[in-house]
Amino acid sequence: MGFLNACTERRPMRWAGCALLALVVSLCSGCAAVAVSDRRGAVVEPAGPPSAAERAAPTRIVMLGTGTPVPDARRAGSGVALIHRGEAWLFDLGAGVVRRAMEARVTYELPALYPTRIRGAFLSHLHSDHVVDYPELIATLWWRRAAPLEIHAPTGFAAMHAATLDFLAPDTALRVGGAQPVSALTPDRIAVATIAPGVLVEEGDLRIEAFPVDHGDIEPAFGFRIEAGDAVIVISGDTRYSETLIERARGADLLIHEVVPDAALASRPPLWRAYHAAAHTSATDLARVAQAVRPGVLVLTHGLYFGEPEADVLDEIVAAGYGGPTVLAEDLDLFEAPFGRGPDRRRAH
Repeated sequence: MGFLNACTERRPMRWAGCALLALVVSLCSGCAAVAVSDRRGAVVEPAGPPSAAERAAPTRIVMLGTGTPVPDARRAGSGVALIHRGEAWLFDLGAGVVRRAMEARVTYELPALYPTRIRGAFLSHLHSDHVVDYPELIATLWWRRAAPLEIHAPTGFAAMHAATLDFLAPDTALRVGGAQPVSALTPDRIAVATIAPGVLVEEGDLRIEAFPVDHGDIEPAFGFRIEAGDAVIVISGDTRYSETLIERARGADLLIHEVVPDAALASRPPLWRAYHAAAHTSATDLARVAQAVRPGVLVLTHGLYFGEPEADVLDEIVAAGYGGPTVLAEDLDLFEAPFGRGPDRRRAH
């Protein structure tokens, strides 16, 4: 699965023979065969705060969805999970992300990723491949939530939120009006806040900040800088080459960035090529970003490959001049702090 399989099956992923395997947490010893079909896959989480062990665990990042609007049997839509001090925050809610969260909960023993335990979500922009699992998240066992779900979303989300509640209204009416002992899915169960550039969450040693990025004519669109204890994680969202992102990402331990390979971009018809060049980051431009940022680990996601071999994007980034640690992410790849800050942890491909 994920990074572990890339090494054991020799799937193309350049880490100098996976030399940095220790930086990416693979499956626990003796449970590599665990899958969602395991009897634990149907576990119902007890309500209550995180345990002491959860609060003391290292910060983790799980790639819940690494795909795009193009249907892909291996990749869910865009979604990244942060688990810190026993609480989970999601960044984007593409198709399949909530199910991936449950899969990660079972596979990696992360109770915070049980759907009713997820603290909240941040939406980078309102394209469908970043939001269509919103109904899944709010509808899943809503009556078991101990506190309102926190949603941070760009301007324009209020209409989407209201339409989602209307869409779910027949289901909730059937459940509340039937024999099930559940309470209504009322608006007060979801706390929606509109994103503006700046700090969105600041509590204890966790700080989550939004910054604007350039996603062509899609406005607003945001990236996120996360400071969790001693770790800094930056998520690009969908963006072309962005000086703002470079400034906010300098020195990040983990830079999770979208990409479109140069060869894939060149293969598109002229009108589509112009669109993708204006809205996404080519491999060559991502190499420029990474050279300026020098992240501990560069994680490639939301890759627009258009039939080109996926692993070729790694060679393109190296050819463009960046040789730092780089992962072509798969769904359910898991990263655990410390992620690789400092030159002593850097490795070339």
